Amino acid sequence: MRIVAAAIAVLSALCACGLEGAERRGVAGERSLVIGVKADQPGLGLKGRNGYEGFDVDVATYIAGRLGVPRSRIRFTTTNSSVREKALASGEVDMVVATYSITPKRKTQVTFAGPYYIAHQDTLVRGDDLGVRNVRDLRGRRICEVTGSNSWRRVIEERNVAARRVAAPTYAACMGDLAGGRLDAVSTDDLILAGFAAGRDVRIVNAPFTDEKYGVGLRKGDLEGCAEVNRAITRMYQDGTAERLLNKWFGRSGLKLTTSVPQFEGCS
Repeated sequence: MRIVAAAIAVLSALCACGLEGAERRGVAGERSLVIGVKADQPGLGLKGRNGYEGFDVDVATYIAGRLGVPRSRIRFTTTNSSVREKALASGEVDMVVATYSITPKRKTQVTFAGPYYIAHQDTLVRGDDLGVRNVRDLRGRRICEVTGSNSWRRVIEERNVAARRVAAPTYAACMGDLAGGRLDAVSTDDLILAGFAAGRDVRIVNAPFTDEKYGVGLRKGDLEGCAEVNRAITRMYQDGTAERLLNKWFGRSGLKLTTSVPQFEGCS
């Protein structure tokens, strides 16, 4: 209900729309819809001089619009992997659209709408490193462990590959470590890797080994808001917006992009 209430509050301030739910009309109308995104992931969520941009930012803007919240009433805020659950629980953000993979553990703390896209974990190495052809070739190599991310677990724990972990706060930091020779590989979602690969002397192995269901994170128990967001995601694919945004940000990456509506997880 939190997302829906916030959206209705904004609409109430903008026009005399006669919306249903008298209890919601009392919410402060000047409040913005606050959306957590990444600030350091090219193509997905990147903060520049003119604000945030990327696929996740555009998806969040579209969803907010379908909820009745115009771009002028959205406030984006940087929400790194390590603080996403805390930011939702504390009310610092109303939703998180930040390459937020849906997992059973996270579902105990967060209500997820979507997924709005299903990515696949792959591996990125330096351009002259031809020794890595798939995830098994990471044995004995140094891979990045980003605080709050589960990607390294899928290599070491789920695939039983004895790679060596090197901690980093963000994937942008991983790329710096890779370029500086402190890492041998970065393994995470292919959309993240595609964004970072542009203009760098690196290569994506193109050997995906997981499905990463990107969800819209909502405060735990916000089932009504989840249903509203799911309707917005469905519409995004039906009206061609999802395909347009995927091609806008990743059309030149060489990745096979999925443009059909993902199967939803169900609100819980």
